[in-house]
Amino acid sequence: QVQLVESGGGSVQAGGSLRLSCAASGRTFISYTIGWFRQVPGKEREFVAAISWGGSSTYYADSVKGRFTISRDNAKNTAYLQIRGLTAEDTAVYYCAADRSIVVYNTWSEYDYWGQGTQVTVSS
Repeated sequence: QVQLVESGGGSVQAGGSLRLSCAASGRTFISYTIGWFRQVPGKEREFVAAISWGGSSTYYADSVKGRFTISRDNAKNTAYLQIRGLTAEDTAVYYCAADRSIVVYNTWSEYDYWGQGTQVTVSS
């Protein structure tokens, strides 16, 4: 089992940047695929990015390619989401999630563990 805590959200101007962090408890962090999702009220949770166990493979939603970068530091039990070129459409609660499968999924229902989320608000 793993517990996840996100941080790094906030209010920024359009065009700005943020780095979200996802700190995990437990000694088996390396054995989890990590995904980032986001959700706005009234809409389904949306896939943003995911990274494989060792970090060699990354996947992105088309809407964030070129602006978002997912990474992980297994020695620190932490995953990151670097966000650049923020727009109002990026406003959402951002969640990190962990999955024991070696397969990297872009579907929220495949992930077993979730953080509490961190709010990102972009003003134009």
